[in-house]
Amino acid sequence: MSFGLFVGRAGSATAPAISSLRRASYKMPLKAKIINRGMASEFRKSYAHLIREEIKELPGDDPEDVHFNTLYGLRTIELNRPSSRNSLNASMVRKIIPRLVEWERSDMANVVVIKGAGDKALCAGGDVVALATQNKLGTDGQRQSIDYFGLEYKLDHYIATYNKPFISFMDGITMGGGVGLSIHAPFRIATERTLFAMPETKIGFFPDVGASFFLPKMPGALGTYLALTGARLKGANVFYSGIATHYLHSTSLPNLEARLAELRFRDYDSIRNRLDIIEMTIEEFATGLPPREPIRLGGEVRKAIDRCFSKATVADMMTALEAEQGPTQAWAEETLKTLRERSPTSLLVTLRQMREGRDLLLSEAFKKEYLMAARFMDSHDFNEGVTELLINKTNEPKWDPPTLSSAEADGRINMFFEPPEDLPPLGLLADRDYDDYPFKSFGVPDEKEIELSVIQKPTTRQQLVEDWVARKRGRQGFKKIVEEILARKTTVDEAGNAEWIYN
Repeated sequence: MSFGLFVGRAGSATAPAISSLRRASYKMPLKAKIINRGMASEFRKSYAHLIREEIKELPGDDPEDVHFNTLYGLRTIELNRPSSRNSLNASMVRKIIPRLVEWERSDMANVVVIKGAGDKALCAGGDVVALATQNKLGTDGQRQSIDYFGLEYKLDHYIATYNKPFISFMDGITMGGGVGLSIHAPFRIATERTLFAMPETKIGFFPDVGASFFLPKMPGALGTYLALTGARLKGANVFYSGIATHYLHSTSLPNLEARLAELRFRDYDSIRNRLDIIEMTIEEFATGLPPREPIRLGGEVRKAIDRCFSKATVADMMTALEAEQGPTQAWAEETLKTLRERSPTSLLVTLRQMREGRDLLLSEAFKKEYLMAARFMDSHDFNEGVTELLINKTNEPKWDPPTLSSAEADGRINMFFEPPEDLPPLGLLADRDYDDYPFKSFGVPDEKEIELSVIQKPTTRQQLVEDWVARKRGRQGFKKIVEEILARKTTVDEAGNAEWIYN
């Protein structure tokens, strides 16, 4: 059973059941009662064998594109394509999945870390150039591309519901497919070199790798803004936004790995206890946040994001951006320029994806994205965008339809949400599921949590900040984050207490 299913929103021992019992909850021990340990061992071996038979390396796979390492209780996955910023391909996925299955069933494996070779990237995304090249071969090539997305989404879902503590080192470029390897893990570490984005609308695609699940869950209209624009966040701002759970300097990562390898858990330690120990271990290496780096998506810009990107249509969002004045005018003009360069089809598909994703289970999000990705492999804009932006590098893709109005008029947007003929549904590797991240408490405070604190008991902003810092044992950055939220989302009444602003 996934560790994600043990930890409720407030760290309780209850968990949402899988799809048919979505709202139910039940208690589950750390390990199921085993009558015959020999039978359990045989089950582990047989399950791992089945996965290896279903997902196995092919003759053309590069034997060196992923490295695996074992150090005491630590298991490490290192993506090893530094010349291509560790872009993810099917060869890599075929190696990673069977190894994760083996580690999940090993009593010797305590913690799993994923990282990238070199100092440039964890993973700059999927190898979309290879996909577009395959698509030009016709139906057979498109089938290979679709199969790649099926493998990738199986891996991402497996990481999200993994039965061992999983940590992602988001050191360097972490975009697209790299986000899929990171965002669903309970621990996501940003560094001064981290560069995050979901830039899919720029190449005529849509934010995938579970973005239907995680972006709509970001506060306000922040997820929609990131999805449509592909805006980039750097360094500490990846942490301030909640995308990362921790911020460390990149030079601390090797020492953290060595420390994680030394951790020992008792058999009766609850999953919550194990994760708490890891959280405190990571924080041991925190040496401070950059003092002069402000919260980029805060203050007036964040208010403008919520104003503009909460509109019902992309056209309405653009109209709202055109109306921005004062301190956010320059930001709005730059954002408008960005949206006008994006594929109109991608923008419309992505906005609908964000709206429909609010109520999806994690598994439903991946299954839906699989169908959408299949449709895009046969679409003009994806192949055009990748060819002109990444292969020919003309930076002048010709979108079809070329405008929002023409893309809306012909009704083709509906096609991206309908299953292609003869495409079987995506079969995931685990039936574990949830409708909200069960390990949210390891990340930064979000607006819903702060709002609850404000309305539960009349108190001052200062006291609220102190309470949150104490609750999180003084974790770095929390004071700054809570202060920004309170400054933006509360007023002060006559008694000096904070009052939440609803708009």
